[in-house]
Amino acid sequence: MHNLFTLAPRESDCSSNDDAALIQAARTNPTAFGELYKRYLSRVYGYIRSRLPNDEEAADVTAQVFLKAWHAFPRYQDRGFPFVSWLFRIARNALTDVHRGQRSLLSWESLSELSHPVDPDGPEDQALRKEAHARVRALVANLEPGKQEVLLLRFAAGLTLREIACVIGKSESAVHKQLVQTLSLLKEQFYD
Repeated sequence: MHNLFTLAPRESDCSSNDDAALIQAARTNPTAFGELYKRYLSRVYGYIRSRLPNDEEAADVTAQVFLKAWHAFPRYQDRGFPFVSWLFRIARNALTDVHRGQRSLLSWESLSELSHPVDPDGPEDQALRKEAHARVRALVANLEPGKQEVLLLRFAAGLTLREIACVIGKSESAVHKQLVQTLSLLKEQFYD
């Protein structure tokens, strides 16, 4: 249960240097954009799926995100922010369009196996884990949407604090403070 309340960074499957090389390649050879697509598809889909009720809708919105990114790519400029932040800003805006006028609900069931590892322990251990996840889901569902969003970007999408700050338009220290406060609140409520 300890790992649900930590800020430990997740390993990134790429570095910003790799992104720079891929971005440069995609500028001269549009088919190279496919490498950026392959690199970020699962993270973008995971983030979007956690915000939508079914796989089909999530796949449609994910396709729209990459189509918008493809069309906007010629205008993309490196302004000191990671490429992934630009891409997740497009994803976030696409979700806003989908949810316009509705309050989005956080769906923890849709997170990847990495977020909810299946352990072959006995039935009691599995039942305790299931109960703990249900409790966390209930606590998170009571958070305001902005706090849910930051949690999703951190844990469903695996973004760094800097990348989250770029996506939501806040400072890195403000994002860190919000995450620490939110996780502390969740931890306190969980153990009460």
